[in-house]
Amino acid sequence: MDQFRGPFGAIRAALPGVLFGELLPASARLASRLAVLRSVTHGTGDHTKGNHWMLTGFEGPDFNAADNQVQRRPAMGAAAARLRGPNHPGMPAYAAVPHLRGGTDNFFHYAAYLGRGYNPLVADSDPIGPNFRARGLSLPADLPLARLDDRRALRDALDATRRRADAADPDAHRRQAFDLLTSPRAAAAFDLGREPARVRDAYGRHTYGQSALLARRLVEAGCTFVTVNCVPWDHHGTAGRHTTADGARQFIPPFDRAFAALVGDLVDRGLYDRTLVVAMGEFGRTPRMNAEGGRDHWGQVFSVLMAGGGLRMGQVVGRSSPRGGRVADRPVAPQDVTATVFRHLGGDARAVQFPDAQGRPVPLVETGEPIRELTG
Repeated sequence: MDQFRGPFGAIRAALPGVLFGELLPASARLASRLAVLRSVTHGTGDHTKGNHWMLTGFEGPDFNAADNQVQRRPAMGAAAARLRGPNHPGMPAYAAVPHLRGGTDNFFHYAAYLGRGYNPLVADSDPIGPNFRARGLSLPADLPLARLDDRRALRDALDATRRRADAADPDAHRRQAFDLLTSPRAAAAFDLGREPARVRDAYGRHTYGQSALLARRLVEAGCTFVTVNCVPWDHHGTAGRHTTADGARQFIPPFDRAFAALVGDLVDRGLYDRTLVVAMGEFGRTPRMNAEGGRDHWGQVFSVLMAGGGLRMGQVVGRSSPRGGRVADRPVAPQDVTATVFRHLGGDARAVQFPDAQGRPVPLVETGEPIRELTG
């Protein structure tokens, strides 16, 4: 086995001269509807720092830092919730399925100084289970709707008293939380039992596939931003961890099936051009295999996959060195990815500012630019 090439071969994608890994056949067939950003770089192999960087656009704290769980900037989903709100009443603006933990210091999906009202609604439940229910939409068994209405009335009375005392506005986020608990539209969107068996089978009867299907249902019903968090791919080959070969065979085929099914489903439903799909991690893996048959952390160059969103698809942006160790052409920064997402959502992220915890105006993006090859 070649120390750099690893155990797998390559297959031709549906774009001239483009190769995908052999475990990605479904995605390779859809390559004309995808864009591969092949030269993303931030230079860190720190899970904590890299997660923050990719989810927010800004460098995060070191794993060993005292503040290693403190989010410095809002996640893209939280900022989208603040900027856009939901696309339909009765739906969350920002949701996460099946959970927000990938097992590798993944703390940074939240709203930071924008306020907790813009945090994601987290399903926190595995959609592959027969009794799947989003926990954030479930009432306790001893709290019927009549009692919920009583609590709402009490809250409104307290808000009115507070307004008379200090002219403060009622808490809009609490109202939204009550509305979500009683929203038939949200409940229906989370009900995977409404999907035909053939569609569920197409995505794959596993956690990642059913989570991707749930993301499509949420977007279709009016959710603005959905995060699908998958299992960790931290394949060092050391004790307790997968080798690259074992981990890839276990985790890449479910991703390939779910991702390709999602893109194809969006096309079939007329949602592809207005829905941007982004597949990314916090960094890449070392070009050289280690002695245990795994690959280690590598932030010098890695890939991000995009689909749809009205952007220019069917292309590869950037180029790495022959062994994938460095950017050879067209470096793309995390903030460029962030700026591209916000461009799709209809805004110039560098022009948007929100006050931080000290009241200072802070832009959503400071240096990034929408990726010109995609936006034209």
